[in-house]
Amino acid sequence: MNRAVRRQRVPAALLVPAGLGLVFLVLPLVGLLVRAPWTTLPRRLGEPGVLTALRLSLETATAATLLCVALGVPLAWLLARVEFPGRRLVRALVTVPLVLPPVVGGVALLLVFGRRGLLGSWLDDTFGVTLPFTTAGVVLAEAFVAMPFLVIAVEGALRAADPRYEEAAATLGAGRWTTFTRVTLPLVAPGVAAGAVLCWARALGEFGATITFAGNYPGRTQTMPLAVYLALETDPQAAIVLSLILLVVSVAILAGLRDRWVGAS
Repeated sequence: MNRAVRRQRVPAALLVPAGLGLVFLVLPLVGLLVRAPWTTLPRRLGEPGVLTALRLSLETATAATLLCVALGVPLAWLLARVEFPGRRLVRALVTVPLVLPPVVGGVALLLVFGRRGLLGSWLDDTFGVTLPFTTAGVVLAEAFVAMPFLVIAVEGALRAADPRYEEAAATLGAGRWTTFTRVTLPLVAPGVAAGAVLCWARALGEFGATITFAGNYPGRTQTMPLAVYLALETDPQAAIVLSLILLVVSVAILAGLRDRWVGAS
């Protein structure tokens, strides 16, 4: 009864903007479903351009996520467990890609890893490695914009974990590496998994940094978001199909993380 009373007492001044906000968020997705070419969808899903963009997107997003895990988990541990001068500044710098326009991130990557960049010229002259406008460049751009999601998730999990388990392991003679791999990582494994999923989803949907740093070359750097952008001018139906794929992936990720978010709340 109390719950029903609370529902009846919700002021209309809040219900109206709340309803408008819900419509604003849901209506574009409904429009995408309504305008989808359902009759020709199976055929369009099998088109070479769609399959190529899908395969490249899955491969680069997975590679970017692995790179983020390899670099981001130690960085998150450093921020959560080690006191050092400038830690707040480092934490702020790690989160900059979250608010930085992706196109600006792509320009920054060009200035560092381009053929005339700070590191790009050395990589090209010493090892003959060129990153811009290559598949490796796509992975680098996606990792740049996605890594903060992983670092934030893992750092939060580390701060929430009980440090007494690590202290007990150290008391029993375990070294730092053994404690990290045998105690710390299992404790924060759910946080690492959630961060990796969010990282993968962000990498899958990356557009601005990718098109700026890696270009839009079919079969080499054209991921699904870039294919959507190109298809809007030449084949809008294909753009809708690619958008539907991204929508399905996004919904699946949210459904997979729902239990964790609800449990945390």
